[in-house]
Amino acid sequence: MALMFPRLARNFIRNGYFPTDEPTLERALSALAPSPGSMSILDPCAGEGVAIAEAAHALGREQVQAFAVEYDAERARHARQLVDRCIHGDLMDTLISRQSFGLLWLNPPYGDLSKDVNGNIGYQGQGRARLEKLFYQRALPLLQYSGVLVFIVPSYVLDADLVGWLTRHFADLRIYRAVETQFKQVVIFGRRVRQRDQASESAKVMRGLLLQIGQGDAEADELPLEWPFLPYTVPASPAEPEHFYRVTMEPEQFADEVGRLQGLWPALDTHLGAAQQSLRPPARALSHWHLALALAAGAISGVVKSRTGRVLVVKGDTHKEKTLQTEYTERDDGSVAETRILTDKFVPVIRAWDLTLGSPTWGEVLTIR
Repeated sequence: MALMFPRLARNFIRNGYFPTDEPTLERALSALAPSPGSMSILDPCAGEGVAIAEAAHALGREQVQAFAVEYDAERARHARQLVDRCIHGDLMDTLISRQSFGLLWLNPPYGDLSKDVNGNIGYQGQGRARLEKLFYQRALPLLQYSGVLVFIVPSYVLDADLVGWLTRHFADLRIYRAVETQFKQVVIFGRRVRQRDQASESAKVMRGLLLQIGQGDAEADELPLEWPFLPYTVPASPAEPEHFYRVTMEPEQFADEVGRLQGLWPALDTHLGAAQQSLRPPARALSHWHLALALAAGAISGVVKSRTGRVLVVKGDTHKEKTLQTEYTERDDGSVAETRILTDKFVPVIRAWDLTLGSPTWGEVLTIR
């Protein structure tokens, strides 16, 4: 199976997209084993869907439901050809049932979070705000207990924050260096458990190792060609996720709905009441004051022709002005207090374009205040 479309290969780092190289993918999959029963697996940053599709084949395609989320439209279209269900959208804009997946394949976008959006997307952490940590926090609740995590991130992301989460949430943690070293990636395996005691000896040892690798004081071993330990068994899922959809509509879906419904115009009478076919005259003739007020409010506009033959195109408007009134008061001690009072005043203005042939103001815009 090709790792990428050829036309995308030259741009594969665009938008934080770092696909898993094929040797790393093959060796990581050798660490997984299926369990009897139906399994649901998820890649929330799926790219073109190759990694999660290969995982489904490695576990037994007939008994695996593969789910994916991908932000890029073109990659999402390709992923939909390989997986059972794929959401085109941002993981932060999805509603997915918690604890529904036996395998979480997480190769998130790499990079720092923008400071202006940091507090608006639910990120919680004390250390450096990174995309990898945000996606970990969002995706972790989707993995069922005893489920398997495959976490692929740059080694330098492993700070005290992230290492603390990993050692608290997972048992049987193992870390290896990816075969492709260009992006300094490590592959972390773990089995999700309920809140783990970080004071245990094994947790302390693993925490120290992860921190050393994150700080560059130690280097992880390369992923072995053949998995030398008992494999991580992906547990069966009790049922398919009840919720797996995007909160907002996809742009293509929205465009289809607009095309199908043709907006509100076909049902305008139903939604907004019966359309008035003709304008009804007022109950009585408007006075000059009513006419001026209606003109100034913009309720009356258009071409007006007087009895003398003068033709004007009129448009009314109203704007607010402030009038200043100053009052002086002498205090008991002889000093003078100055009080300034600003009063709002609404001024009607009517502008008229003179179209009267032969008029000395023909073509000019007149202002009537």
